[in-house]
Amino acid sequence: MSSEGKKLFNIIILGVSFMFIFTAFQSCGNIAQTVITNLNNTDFHGSGYTSMSIIYGVLSASNLISPSLVAIVGPQFSMVVSGVFYSLYIAVFIQPATWAFYTASVLIGIAAAVLWTAQGNCLTENSDENTIGRNSGIFWALLQFSLIFGNLYIYLAWQGKTHISESDRRTVFIALTVISLVGTVLFFLIRKQEDAKAPGDDDSTNEILGESSSARNKMMRAVAAFKKSITLSFTKEMLLLSVTTAYTGLVLTFFSGVYGTCIGAVNRFGSEEKSLIGLSGIFIGVGEILGGGIFGLLSKKSRSGRNPVVMLGILVHFIAFYLIFFNMPNDAPIAPMEGTDQVAYMIPSKEVAMLCSFLLGLGDSCFNTQLLSILGFLYSEDSAPAFAIFKFVQSICAAVAYFYSNYFLLQWQLLIMVIVGFFGTITFFTVEWGAAAALAARGSDYSSI
Repeated sequence: MSSEGKKLFNIIILGVSFMFIFTAFQSCGNIAQTVITNLNNTDFHGSGYTSMSIIYGVLSASNLISPSLVAIVGPQFSMVVSGVFYSLYIAVFIQPATWAFYTASVLIGIAAAVLWTAQGNCLTENSDENTIGRNSGIFWALLQFSLIFGNLYIYLAWQGKTHISESDRRTVFIALTVISLVGTVLFFLIRKQEDAKAPGDDDSTNEILGESSSARNKMMRAVAAFKKSITLSFTKEMLLLSVTTAYTGLVLTFFSGVYGTCIGAVNRFGSEEKSLIGLSGIFIGVGEILGGGIFGLLSKKSRSGRNPVVMLGILVHFIAFYLIFFNMPNDAPIAPMEGTDQVAYMIPSKEVAMLCSFLLGLGDSCFNTQLLSILGFLYSEDSAPAFAIFKFVQSICAAVAYFYSNYFLLQWQLLIMVIVGFFGTITFFTVEWGAAAALAARGSDYSSI
């Protein structure tokens, strides 16, 4: 197999592995609060929102050290170990205990930081300036198939049910745990690049690598990766992109946890309210996959860069937020186990709810494919620290959003996303214009990015 063929193979395996792991994890996130609501009359006293807040809070802090960990053990082994912790978190729901639930939340926060830092490193190692857009799209589209499969199972298994029994819960989470483990094993198929550099490595370090000094050199790479993360954090481009990244963190919280909970709480949806959570996840996945395919795989046909895609993303999201505001009761995110009988500005419509799910996924893919692309382009030599900063900002905003989701009515959650999304779009435009100017200065074709 040629070098280019091997790199494409690695990207596909990377995407398929993440697809399996996040088929399990994202399905778990979508139904966690609903399942927990049905458990809270037992000895279990946890909160899905609080768990997710812990996960993303720990994830954000762990991104300070994740480049160093990836530098020491390598991206492939980092992803394997992280996948094991994802599987353990999902397995907790088979027989829930409050202490195990929150302990697993902390552990998966650390694992997620390492997983996504290693993913960014692997994506960049197997891409160049001309293929980063294509490869970002391939990875993103494969990843988002995770929203289809897991939620389709939930939709079919929970159709017509208003209460989730112990047997229903165990069956779902045993299946999700096995799926996550399959994705973890697939990481072993990724082939190493002979000329790939570890995060934080440089030419002088490569020259002194040897068996006798292996531990010392790994520590040098770890320290170099940490220093590079701190340095990159304060560059103009990274600070501007952090606003855009913050918006993706807020949206991630909303569509992966809050919106499904809202749908499941609307009593006017009748006996379908629980199964509609799964159907909503499917429509989000369809939007994500469509966006990843169009704006990633077909990026070579665009001669106008990333800005039009991001502009489309924010317009699509604003339409979705407007429709959700009119369609969903204001107290839906914090409704009790009995649900809510309130009505917003229209009788709740299942069709409008599913349309909004699709729009949320489509808009999210617009932002994430372009962020992955521009980070890989701007920081091709420092991919691990750059992607660690990306996940740090995204996850700390997701943690904050999960925390206030326990208390804020729907209208305030939507307003926060509108404000941050508006400014995030402007800051992305600024960075993209700078990238275009840099390309023009060295005579490269703008459409190659």
